[in-house]
Amino acid sequence: MKEPTLGMIELKSVARGIVVTDAIAKKAQVKILEAHAVQPGKFIILICGEVADVEESLKEGVEVGSDFIINYLFLPYIHRDIIPALKGNLEKEKKGPLGSVGILESFSMVSCVRALDIALKNTPLKLLEVRLAKDLGGKAYFVLSGLLPDVQDSLKLASDSVKEEGMLTNVEIIPNPHSDLIEKGLYW
Repeated sequence: MKEPTLGMIELKSVARGIVVTDAIAKKAQVKILEAHAVQPGKFIILICGEVADVEESLKEGVEVGSDFIINYLFLPYIHRDIIPALKGNLEKEKKGPLGSVGILESFSMVSCVRALDIALKNTPLKLLEVRLAKDLGGKAYFVLSGLLPDVQDSLKLASDSVKEEGMLTNVEIIPNPHSDLIEKGLYW
């Protein structure tokens, strides 16, 4: 099975975001995963599909979005866990103890998803949660779990990519999370 391709556009105008979504949908055969306003007055568009279709639609969206674009992302062969997580279909099985936990927080939704893909492709980690902008003032974060050295290595690579864009808010690692954090549903 081919891994999907993801396209994202983050805009600073809700009105232009709606226009861009229409242009994207008309340009090529892509699936719109999300297209809606987020805090504070931003608009996010997530699409997936075949590589060429996503690339073509994204190019059209960037052109139509013009000066209203904050950031965009073309990510062919995205890690297989990310799109289900973005759609809210993340498998949450509570088997055995949770390993070390790593959290990366970004000012940009696009930067966060790019960093997440880097982190998951680097080492065998479990994605516990990814949140984009909703109730976060336009920021985004993800939570991963695994062996401490894997969490450290992956978050180092992921945070370096977000730092380059100037969008890193924070990175935290919990080597041995308390069981109450899991029981209270903080991140699992």
